[in-house]
Amino acid sequence: MSHDSAAKDILIPPQPVPAGAEEFSQKVQGLLDGQPKDASTVSKALGGMDALLDVIAAGLYSMASMLVGEGEDSIQLVETAVARTDLSACSNAEEARKNSRKALCSAAIELISERNPRSLAAPEWLEHAATCIEDDDLESAGISRAELESMLAGPNRESIKKWIDGLATETRVIFVLRAVAGFSANETAEMLASHGGAGAESWNSDAVREIFRQGLCSLASQLIHAVK
Repeated sequence: MSHDSAAKDILIPPQPVPAGAEEFSQKVQGLLDGQPKDASTVSKALGGMDALLDVIAAGLYSMASMLVGEGEDSIQLVETAVARTDLSACSNAEEARKNSRKALCSAAIELISERNPRSLAAPEWLEHAATCIEDDDLESAGISRAELESMLAGPNRESIKKWIDGLATETRVIFVLRAVAGFSANETAEMLASHGGAGAESWNSDAVREIFRQGLCSLASQLIHAVK
C-alpha cells in the first residue's frame, strides 16, 4: 500500500456544494459588517434561504446519526456544529460547509469517547491486511461518491445505514469521516488524535488509511450480497 498522502487523498473527490449555497454564503458575508441589525433585517436578507438551510441541516443530521445513532444526541450535534462554526471566517460556501462538518464530526468523536472511553484509542499494532481492496479510495469498492450518496438517500438506505451501524467503532467513524464527510486521511487522523480521548493521541494517516481500506472491503462485500 502506498503511503503518499497527497496522492491518496485526491482519489476521494469533494462533494458538490448544494445549489444556492454560494448565494447563501454571500448573503451571510453581507450581514457581517460589524453593524447592529434587528431580526427583520436579518430575515429579509436571508429571505428564500429556508429550503437551503433545511438541506444543510438534514445533511449534518444524517452524518451525525451515522456516527452516534438517531435521536436527540444527533440533533444536539447539529446544534453544536452550527454554534461552533464561525461563518465570518469562511470565504465561501465550500469552506463554510467543510468547517461545519469538521465541527460536527469533532463533537461526535468527543461524544463517542465519553460514551465508551478508549473506544477510539489508536491501534498499537496494525499490520497491512490482505483484503479485497488494495487502495484506500472509495471507488476501489466499486462505488462512486455520487452513488454512495444516492444509496444513503434512496430506498435501500436503511440496509446501508444498518451496515454502517454494524462496523466496529473506529471503522465506522473513519468510514463516515472519509467516505461521507470527505475528509483526508491526515484530517481524519488529526480529529481522532485531538478529540478521541485517552489513547487517541497516536492516530496517524497510515493507520486511518489501513482501517478505511478494510471498511471499503466490507462495503464491497455488502454490495455483492445486495445484488445477488
